[in-house]
Amino acid sequence: MVKKIGYVMVVTLLMIWSMAVPAEASQNWMQVYTHIEQMIHDGVEQYNNHDIDAAKKTVNDSYYGVYEKDGLEKAIRATISSKNANLTEYQYGKLKKAIRDDAGAEAVRTEADTLLSMIKSDVASLDAKGAGGGKWSSFIPAFVILLREGMEALLILVAIMAYLGKSGNEKYLNTVYNYSIAAVVASFATAYVFSTVLTQMAAGAHQEMIEGFTALFAVAVLLYMSFWMGRKAEARAWKAYIDNMMKTTLTTGRARALGVAAFLAVYREGAEVVLFYQALFNGASGDVDMIWYGFLAGCAVLAIIFAIIHKGLFRIPLRSFFIVTGTLMYIMAVSFAGGGISELQEAQVVSQTVLAVSWFPHVDWLGLYPTYETVGIQILLLIVGIAALVYQHRKNRKIENPV
Repeated sequence: MVKKIGYVMVVTLLMIWSMAVPAEASQNWMQVYTHIEQMIHDGVEQYNNHDIDAAKKTVNDSYYGVYEKDGLEKAIRATISSKNANLTEYQYGKLKKAIRDDAGAEAVRTEADTLLSMIKSDVASLDAKGAGGGKWSSFIPAFVILLREGMEALLILVAIMAYLGKSGNEKYLNTVYNYSIAAVVASFATAYVFSTVLTQMAAGAHQEMIEGFTALFAVAVLLYMSFWMGRKAEARAWKAYIDNMMKTTLTTGRARALGVAAFLAVYREGAEVVLFYQALFNGASGDVDMIWYGFLAGCAVLAIIFAIIHKGLFRIPLRSFFIVTGTLMYIMAVSFAGGGISELQEAQVVSQTVLAVSWFPHVDWLGLYPTYETVGIQILLLIVGIAALVYQHRKNRKIENPV
C-alpha cells in the first residue's frame, strides 16, 4: 500500500516539475499591489461617474485578474496567514456591496481605502519575509502547503483503505489508487485550464464555483460513508454484513463509490496545491531548489503520517474502527461544507454575511470562516450528526433489548 501511495506522490512530483519548468520570475509583489491600486482607483472613479456596472467589473477584475491570478492571495495564505487572505476577501465583498447598493461616494472611497491598506500591509510583510528570510522563506511555505493540503486527502484515503482491508476486500484497493492518480491528473488539468485557457473568461470565479460544488458533492459522499460506517459499528450489524459478503462479495458499485470519495478528496486539494506552488515558483528569485526541498520534505512527512495512521487503524477493534473512521469522515464533511460555501461566496453564487467578531477563528483545513453562511451549514450538519447518533443508539438498544 505504501508503494502505491508512493506512485501517487511520484505522479504529483512529475506534474509539479512540468508546471515549474516554464515558470518565470514574475513581477514583484509591490508591482502587483500597484496594479491592484490603479484598478481600484479606476473602479471608484467609474462609480463617481455613475457607471456602477463598470465599477463592479473593474473591482472584480482586480480581484480575479490580479490579486488571485498573479498569485498574491496564495502567497499571503502560504507565507503570512489564511486569516489575512480571508479578511481581504471579505473587504473586497464589502467594497462590491457598497458599489452595488449605491452607498455613496464617501462610503465607496472608505471601503476602497481600507482594502488597499490591508493589501499594502500584507505586501510589505511579504517583501520583508522574502528579503530577510533567506532560503527558508521558500522552503517553509512549500513544506507547510503540501502538509496542510495533503493531510485532508490523506485522512480520507487512509480511512477508505483501512475499511477495505478490514472487510477483506483488498482487491478493490487498486480502484482507490487509480481514482487517486486520476484526481492528481485532473487537478493539474483543471489548474491549467483555468490559469491559461480561460484567462479571458473570469477564470477565478469559474474555478471557485467548480471547487465549491465539488466540495459540496464530496460532502454528500462523505456523509453517506460516515453514516454507513456508523451503522456497522455494532458487532451484530457487522456480522450480518460479513455473512452477506461471503455470498455476494463487495459490489462494483460500492467499490466505485469508494473510488469517487478518494477522487474528490484528492482532487479538491490537488488543484489548490498546484496553484499555490505556481505562485511560489513565480515569486521565487533564486530559491527554487528550496521549494523542491520543501515539497520533498512534505512528501516524506505525509508518508510517515500515512504509515502510522494506517497501521493504527488496522490494529484497533472493529467497533472502535468504525466509530473512529466514521467520525473522521463526518468531520471532514463538515470541513468540506464550510470550504465549499466559502468558495461559492468568492464566486458570488452564495451571499456573504460576515460575523462581526474578532475572536472567531479562521482555519482553512477545518473550513472555519467567520460568515453566517459557512457557520450555518456546519451547525446544521452537526445537528444532523447528533440526531443520527441518538437515533442509531436508540435503534441499537431496541435490537439488544426487545420488549
